[in-house]
Amino acid sequence: MDSSPHQVSDVMTRAVVAVGRKTLFKDIVERMEQWKVSALPVLEGDGRVIGVVSEADLLPKEEFRDSDPDRFTQLRRLPDLAKAGAVSAEELMSTPAVTVHGDATLAEAARIMALRHVKRLPVVNAEGVLEGVVSRGDLLKVFLRPDNDLADEIRRDIVDVLFPAPVEPVHIIVSDGVATLTGRVGDAARIPLAARLVQGVEGVVGVDCRLTAAGSDAG
Repeated sequence: MDSSPHQVSDVMTRAVVAVGRKTLFKDIVERMEQWKVSALPVLEGDGRVIGVVSEADLLPKEEFRDSDPDRFTQLRRLPDLAKAGAVSAEELMSTPAVTVHGDATLAEAARIMALRHVKRLPVVNAEGVLEGVVSRGDLLKVFLRPDNDLADEIRRDIVDVLFPAPVEPVHIIVSDGVATLTGRVGDAARIPLAARLVQGVEGVVGVDCRLTAAGSDAG
């Protein structure tokens, strides 16, 4: 059975703190401090995610507390000025929420975080109901996989499939997440593919592919 944590549902946090539309500013700050999180999903009564309140949504209240912005700043920062006067989650939240589904790959979740400049993503089902939260730290958990687990997956899912009858045995050594492959195989065209597939294994940090093909002069 494939135990590799390929999907968001494999690494997400299922016990999630959230707020409702009417949750007040101070309560939001207190929950963030209590749970040590930088953002909170905002839910409808049925658990559907309708927005996210982040630290960035809260900061305008402090930024504009004692300032009198000029007209240019008012026009340019209109959304932030509105949030500076907000008192509840529905006024503060960013909507629609940037979310991800549990069956998304870890790479897809990382890409969304990078493109949307967020640190945490609510994980929702097909109806938009909250199932968990995935953070940048959760996505990095794959790099804690034991080296022997990585070696087992590389052999089972890649080497034994691409090279079922190697000319010489293929040896796989994984050290600190770096996979080294040595051996002699019959099909030279599959060697670059093997290297790419090994690099794609969740938790692999680097690949040193030293495989050679029968009849080649490589040593």
